[in-house]
Amino acid sequence: MRRVKVLRIIARLNIGGPAIHTILLTAGLNNERFEPLLVTGVEGKREGNMFDLAAAKGVEPIVIPELRRNPSPKDALIALFKLYRLIRRQRPQIVHTHTATAGLLGRLAAKLAGVPIILHTFHGHVLRGYFGPLQSKALVWMERLSARLTDRIVTVSEGQRRELAGYGIAPLEKIAVVPLGFELDDLLSCESHRGELRRELGLSDDHRLVGIVARLVPIKNHRLFLRAARLVAEAVPQARFVIAGDGELREGLEAYARDLGLDGRVIFTGWRRDLPRLYADLDVVALTSINEGTPVSLIEAMAAGVPVVATAVGGVPEVVVDGETGCLVKPGDAEGLAEAITELLRDPKKAREMGQRGKEVVYPKFAAQTLLANVEHLYTELLRQRSPL
Repeated sequence: MRRVKVLRIIARLNIGGPAIHTILLTAGLNNERFEPLLVTGVEGKREGNMFDLAAAKGVEPIVIPELRRNPSPKDALIALFKLYRLIRRQRPQIVHTHTATAGLLGRLAAKLAGVPIILHTFHGHVLRGYFGPLQSKALVWMERLSARLTDRIVTVSEGQRRELAGYGIAPLEKIAVVPLGFELDDLLSCESHRGELRRELGLSDDHRLVGIVARLVPIKNHRLFLRAARLVAEAVPQARFVIAGDGELREGLEAYARDLGLDGRVIFTGWRRDLPRLYADLDVVALTSINEGTPVSLIEAMAAGVPVVATAVGGVPEVVVDGETGCLVKPGDAEGLAEAITELLRDPKKAREMGQRGKEVVYPKFAAQTLLANVEHLYTELLRQRSPL
């Protein structure tokens, strides 16, 4: 039987959950039933990319240079034409788009090309917290129109599903929940790397390490993390703060840390590929986002048995059970964030118990094999609806 061709489109393979998600899906669904292709644009400066992971998984993405985040009108039209031409040439039965720009252009190109089944995954959204009121309203309007071109909207959490329905993007019955999936096995057994990061950074076993792993962009709100860090440092003098990631705000955040008197206490590591070594030495992992889909770094930390403290936004409460697998605080609450971190640093027994419970929550729910099974089931359901037996 001829395999079902799936064309997957993402605006850029910058370092982060959506890129990992699309690469793992492309590699994992390359089997006797499906023939996947991955199309991507290009990332911005200092965003990093995941082409090394793609190569390791045997995935060769088709790159459209004009496809990017926030393209100019000219580039958007060129990208739309190239996507349409590619879809007409490849003739996929399914087009599945990821991220906002790829979702808009990819779904329109797929509809124009007569693709039978069109899906779009929200890995979070930019409808709140990214832009001003007028632009946000325009984005909601565009997503409502795009949803009409779509057979199924996919979200990565139930909370996000309800939120999109509340915006009027699509009715609940048109929105499916498929949690993200990651290769977590190395994190589940990362204890063997304990001490390696401390030696690399010149820190002793007496230091307590609080980390945040995220792109250095406004929506992640690292300034809140740094304000909390100053309070934690006053309460726990041996605390040090690791900021793993890079992005447009790095120089400004480094200056802000100095202004807060945290010089020598905050370590900016840039992007890290050795995640087991990183998480093995962190005593607490924080996330301070203004808005969040599924919190990838929290899932990674919990798989490694590290307790987490995060702002209760977006899909975070669906991953972190407050008081059991971690601590949730109100967005913007530096004092509450610092208090929760300090409590975990002062109570190692409680921190270990939270970390262990967190590991049980995220695995196998967010494992790659679970993701592949869920997506294959969704595709099969849509194919049967198109061609009932």
